[in-house]
Amino acid sequence: MLDIKTTNSLINLAKNGDEKAKETLIIQNSPLIKSVIKKYLNKGIEFEDLFQLGSLGFLKAINNFDESFGVKFSTYAVPMISGEIKRFIRDNGIIKVSRSTKQLNIQINKFIENYISTNQKSPEIDIIAKEFNISDAEVVYAMDSSSRPISLYTLVGDETGKEQYLIDKIEDEKPIEKEMDKELLYNMIKDLPARDRKIIILRYFRDKTQKEIASELGVSQVQVSRLESKILEKLKEKLI
Repeated sequence: MLDIKTTNSLINLAKNGDEKAKETLIIQNSPLIKSVIKKYLNKGIEFEDLFQLGSLGFLKAINNFDESFGVKFSTYAVPMISGEIKRFIRDNGIIKVSRSTKQLNIQINKFIENYISTNQKSPEIDIIAKEFNISDAEVVYAMDSSSRPISLYTLVGDETGKEQYLIDKIEDEKPIEKEMDKELLYNMIKDLPARDRKIIILRYFRDKTQKEIASELGVSQVQVSRLESKILEKLKEKLI
């Protein structure tokens, strides 16, 4: 990886049309691009295509980066790379689901039915993951692959009887990238209205669920969900 001074110098050259500078930045940062695209390998897109999409997001990061942002370029580039891939997935409709994933979904549903019958409550994501020796994210992906998927906002209980939404129970498998995103996010929310800033801080810096935030703000979980989506859309516009 290049040092900060060299990186910023190459970025300035690249912005002025220096193709060699762009090529050098992509080559030197290919480990960063690959680390981001790994999380999308189960989405039905070939690795080479993912790398091309990631590189496109990386080039957009070069064009939009400014040292005055107060963050390292790599920190700024990560959500840009990820955003380009997510945009492609969104714009190209439903991702093809493999036969093995569909079969896994059937097996998981049978396990859930048997578990509820025996324990009179729904199993947590980590229990399902342990049963099938897969990650939490893979469980949700498989469950969401059927034509009638279980919603990520399905309430599931734990041993204490407390209920949470499935989406709030998935652990982030890439803590380093999560922290990088947080650093960028923190610098972007400074100018937000007080309520919007509070929602983002509670959600992404204090790991509060939408249900907990709703209770604290005195509104419904649905309202928090809608507000969060609108805030994130506004923040994304700043990166494009």
